[in-house]
Amino acid sequence: MQSRPTPASSLSTAPRADHVAIASLAIPSEDGAVRCVACAHRCLVRPGRAGICRVRENRDGSLVSLVYGQVVAANADPIEKKPLFHAYPGSVAFSIATRGCNFHCANCQNWAISQAERDGLAIRSFDLTPGEVVTAALAAGSRSIAYTYTEPTVFIEYAVDTARLAREAGLANLLVTNGYQTPEALDLFGPVIDAANVDLKALDDRFYRKVVGARLVPVLETLVGMPERGMWVEVTTLLIPGLNDEPRQVLALARWIAAELGPETPWHVSRFFPTYHLTDLDPTPVATVLRAVELGGEGGLRHVYSGNLPAGGEDTRCAGCGETLIRRHGFRATKSASLVKGRCAGCGHELAGIGFAEVDGTRDDS
Repeated sequence: MQSRPTPASSLSTAPRADHVAIASLAIPSEDGAVRCVACAHRCLVRPGRAGICRVRENRDGSLVSLVYGQVVAANADPIEKKPLFHAYPGSVAFSIATRGCNFHCANCQNWAISQAERDGLAIRSFDLTPGEVVTAALAAGSRSIAYTYTEPTVFIEYAVDTARLAREAGLANLLVTNGYQTPEALDLFGPVIDAANVDLKALDDRFYRKVVGARLVPVLETLVGMPERGMWVEVTTLLIPGLNDEPRQVLALARWIAAELGPETPWHVSRFFPTYHLTDLDPTPVATVLRAVELGGEGGLRHVYSGNLPAGGEDTRCAGCGETLIRRHGFRATKSASLVKGRCAGCGHELAGIGFAEVDGTRDDS
């Protein structure tokens, strides 16, 4: 007989010297196995084994995280790099990651850290407690902390503990995620996460099963569930030639975003470059990305941005009248005089997102 996940508030997640911490989301079984309910794989983890992510392990009938406070990347990034264009534009997001991921995307850009366990790679890491992350973020002049580069759900205990301290220090919290959370994980993230960029790879379950080793429906459920828990959401789709760039697929995806998340949800369509296990493909033609931007508009979206292109396609315009409100070049964001306290001065339409009232001048981190 299985029990419900133990509430995170009743757990001591303090790690030992080897970065092991009790997992917050687990259902033990009488036979010693443990069901991990952090992500939608819901792995049944046998004693001495790890889940698909390779960093959540069953030790003597208890599920533990192997990466609490063990960071493989920590950088002060422009928030536009996440990309998040409608959350505190022009600000710095202190960005951290541990190793591990619950996907194994054939096109992974950060495979050296996300797939290190799967590929048997040794990777340099260093220790940062949640408090030290917040201290470093403040010292770097950051407005937020981003849990990114790999999948933050696999280090949810570390992310949530850090996010709680960040909130107390006046910092916002951001997720850059594949969206494969369970409702239980979203309930943990909800009170502390302000904004998320979710990678919606395709509106095609076959693509998810073949290219990333997952399913589509949980990602769609996460995208709907995040705003219900108070998170601002933006969506990114990497267009891969021959796999998810067919115009009808792209239009259907745009229409889904507009219908389910709202027409003013930002959608970032990005250009693919050969990497990891997909080095046999050509880069996405620029024309394909530009056509996807057009299809986004045809699908009902008001804020569609092109990514991984040399220039252009990243300005934010008023959804009411089309006036340019924020200009971007590279990672430089410049507020227009037409953006006043989060509204278009011309027509009064409120710009969808968070943190616009704080925008003052420019920041150049390119």
